[in-house]
Amino acid sequence: MDPGVGSLPYSPDIDVRDYIDLNTIMEKYQLGSNGSLIMANDLIATKIDDIQKEADTINPDYLIVDTPGQIELFAYRQSGPFFVNEFVAEEKMNLFLFDGTMVSSPSNFVSLTLLSTSIRLRLGLPTVNVITKTDLIQEKLEKVLSWSGTDSQLEADLAGELNGDTFSLVSDMLSSLNRHDFQQDLIPVSNLTGDGMVSLQSALSRTINLGEELED
Repeated sequence: MDPGVGSLPYSPDIDVRDYIDLNTIMEKYQLGSNGSLIMANDLIATKIDDIQKEADTINPDYLIVDTPGQIELFAYRQSGPFFVNEFVAEEKMNLFLFDGTMVSSPSNFVSLTLLSTSIRLRLGLPTVNVITKTDLIQEKLEKVLSWSGTDSQLEADLAGELNGDTFSLVSDMLSSLNRHDFQQDLIPVSNLTGDGMVSLQSALSRTINLGEELED
């Protein structure tokens, strides 16, 4: 779903670049790289019928939509929620990826948690939070997972990093998320080793009520 991507580490079954050409938009409308990328992402909404037909022809058990890396282009413009609402599927959900290399500090973890919550509210979809690239952060993984499991551990580590006023603000936000059931455990996965993929599938099944939990 990223019309601006140059290359992909996989071969998609459906490629939005077959419908939207970034260079053509740049030349036709005399836009710079940022402006053309914004327009290209907005134009995806006009191709939803064609994309739907391709998806229906493939008819997969799961259809994973890889959205643009610049998340604001999909989540915070009208075209993203429009696509989510209008695309026809039995069940829909959101996978939010915590980049394992970006959660090295408790404050970074909180920032990503708030971003995940914001996108969950924006798209109105059930959400599963996943931490990726765990093969690169093995020595820190247990600590990061403890932050998602208990507020007390996260707050204790935040207290050592943030000053008084900032800590109080962040602590209040975390308490509010937890009180309204927005705080979620992370599912650790590694694309390199394959670790965690069965747990992820199990979480997907639970969330969209497709079956019993699988054993890893």
